[in-house]
Amino acid sequence: MVIIAPSILSADFGDLRQQMKMIERAGAQWAHIDVMDGHFVPNITIGPVVIKSVRGGSGLFFDTHLMIQRPERYIKAFSDAGVDLISVHLEAETDVDKDIELILAEGKKAAIAINPDTPFKRAGEYMDRHGDKISLLLIMSVFPGFGGQKFIADVLPKIREARDYIDSAGLKTLIEVDGGINLENIGLILDAGVDVVVAGSAIFKSEDPEGTIRRMLSANNFKS
Repeated sequence: MVIIAPSILSADFGDLRQQMKMIERAGAQWAHIDVMDGHFVPNITIGPVVIKSVRGGSGLFFDTHLMIQRPERYIKAFSDAGVDLISVHLEAETDVDKDIELILAEGKKAAIAINPDTPFKRAGEYMDRHGDKISLLLIMSVFPGFGGQKFIADVLPKIREARDYIDSAGLKTLIEVDGGINLENIGLILDAGVDVVVAGSAIFKSEDPEGTIRRMLSANNFKS
């Protein structure tokens, strides 16, 4: 069954606790939390204080995507705030191998993320070294930094390559895709072999956010 991870970047931050309750009520299993530092990407979003403020009232799995230049400086703070998974970008100015170990030492699930123009081969090198220590591979289908962008279809072959690699290696690593996903293209994503679908604007900006989540949860019906 597909995991739907609404990206709270598109939520109403003036009513964030209620927004979190809404997506949980609709059946979403995860909340995708985009953290941007104004350096790795031009935008700035939220930090551990905000995450901690909504953690207590939510039973969702907190999937935290660090779009920051030096993630090693903040892994403990996000861990202490109550996140469940932390992803770091291979393109950041950081030692990803050490970041993975830092995340695991905090008792959290470790993930790696790659931009649309980064070949899967780079991610595969880390997966070769760490195996199932990497719980998730996040493949960006837009360039990170802002919500509401159009899905880049050129990432589909990379998703299939990742799926083949993971299955052939017998890994349990999940594939997550983030960027421009909606009810019109989710079938393409699932056909390529994705486990976790991140959607922001398509959910929170729709007329019926709960209904959109429910339709995405039955997204196998969208597969070709």
